[in-house]
Amino acid sequence: MIWKPNVTVAAVVERDGRFLLVEEETGDGIRFNQPAGHLDEGESLLQAVARETLEETAYHFGPRFLVGVYQWRRPAGDVTYLRFAFGGVVTGHEPQRPLDEGILRPWWFTGEELAARSERHRSPLVARCVEDYLAGRRYPLDLITHFA
Repeated sequence: MIWKPNVTVAAVVERDGRFLLVEEETGDGIRFNQPAGHLDEGESLLQAVARETLEETAYHFGPRFLVGVYQWRRPAGDVTYLRFAFGGVVTGHEPQRPLDEGILRPWWFTGEELAARSERHRSPLVARCVEDYLAGRRYPLDLITHFA
């Protein structure tokens, strides 16, 4: 059997000092995460992060830069995630749009409010992506090449 990591994308969206997160049902209970999800076959990382953000929050997301690439092995299980986190801007909102199954609602949290909920983060990647964003980590999107 060949081992493969799960390739995921995440949106780090900050507006007026607040970060967009989703409250979602997981196997570990209700957790908070960035709008995030798996890369689908045939799609680019940029297409994936825009799609996942819309599906989970009803906000349109325009990625502007790469915040970081993260590898994390879930302690309970055999799953390793390879996350590409993008920073960007909200470019629209469809408040009546139904959200993905398992997503309870989007939230806008300050950094302090997010830190106060750390026990309910889906993974350590949630806080680390925000920390890296706040530290000014910004990598150009042309770092990523997608061959269609």
